[in-house]
Amino acid sequence: MEREYDIIVWGASGFTGRLVVDYMAEQQTNSNLKWAVAGRNPQKLQQILAGRDIPVLTADSGDEESISALVQQARVILTTVGPYARYGSSLVAACAKHGTHYCDLTGEVHWMREMITAHQEEAKSTGARIVHTCGFDSIPSDLGVYFLQKHMLKTHGVPARQIKYRPRAFSGGFSGGTIDSMIAMMEKARADKTIFKQLADPYVLNETQRGLDGPDRMSAYYDEDFDSWVGPFVMAGVNTRVVRRSAELLDGLYGNDFQYNEGTLSGKGAAGFLGATGVGVGSGIFVGAASMSFTRGLLQKFLPKPGEGPSDDVINKGYYDIELFGQHPTDSSKNVRVRVKGDKDPGYGSTSKMIAESALALAQDELPVAGGFWTPASAMGDQLLQRLPHSAGVTFEVIEG
Repeated sequence: MEREYDIIVWGASGFTGRLVVDYMAEQQTNSNLKWAVAGRNPQKLQQILAGRDIPVLTADSGDEESISALVQQARVILTTVGPYARYGSSLVAACAKHGTHYCDLTGEVHWMREMITAHQEEAKSTGARIVHTCGFDSIPSDLGVYFLQKHMLKTHGVPARQIKYRPRAFSGGFSGGTIDSMIAMMEKARADKTIFKQLADPYVLNETQRGLDGPDRMSAYYDEDFDSWVGPFVMAGVNTRVVRRSAELLDGLYGNDFQYNEGTLSGKGAAGFLGATGVGVGSGIFVGAASMSFTRGLLQKFLPKPGEGPSDDVINKGYYDIELFGQHPTDSSKNVRVRVKGDKDPGYGSTSKMIAESALALAQDELPVAGGFWTPASAMGDQLLQRLPHSAGVTFEVIEG
């Protein structure tokens, strides 16, 4: 695919977009990669570039003709512009039509389902590889499971029957863009009741394959494999759907009875139980408040606005440490534990590096898939397992088994 640019960063003037530009500029100093930034305000983009010699292109997400012209200039579009259901549909449609690879940071499950249904066949015919959720949603989950399953298969000859994902520790801040996407999803769901049904479906992103997993568990429960009470994890509603789609797309690699869940560890005893219960109650209150117009307005007054995010100090001091437990189907002595660790704030510092490396993989690496809608693990799992530890500060390690 001959194009003027290898990668175009769409939304470079946004909070995460600026971090992506900084990372790309640092990583590509001695590379022949051809890349550009794009948005609707060239003056603002020039300010972000701070004198760096990077081409600036202009387009408007509301103008399909300009979006179509933009995507035909690149092999890969990297977009950080959300809420994606509000601003991203024309971009996905154009990429699918013109055979342009694409990656984003969406966590909007209903919109992903809509895009897959609308554009899967065209993306297949043009060769466009469309990959959603290339940040903290959902690379640590998706690649962590892929890494564990590869180790289980290599070591024991069978895949893990069940995998559990448990954050041990993380530190970072929230951006207004992420909050705006969550609130926009709730607004859409209030207007279209079928969206709540989609969000509750554990296999909403799958085409035909359904497994044994049920609805997300919102109440506290004790997990003997971690010797801790567990409450809901805020990103599980996205990550679990992505991992289950990977299980389908990887054509049986995870087995026919594979199960997957995510949860937040809160410790032992009464304090652990109360902590896990509090997480569940707090999650329910936020979802309820975001789904009603009056309380949604109050949330928007006090929470960060789009374009806002954590300080440089918070980003640089941030980190995450996640443990995954894989259950051998017949022999508990062969269970496997994996640790996924990342430097910098998970949602922004680390996310910006993960999506940049995803775009580089789409632009530069020989991938095992053709056109269509893929997950990070199914499209470029092996490539990212090499790229992320080498350049992006995200590591994958077997700690038991």
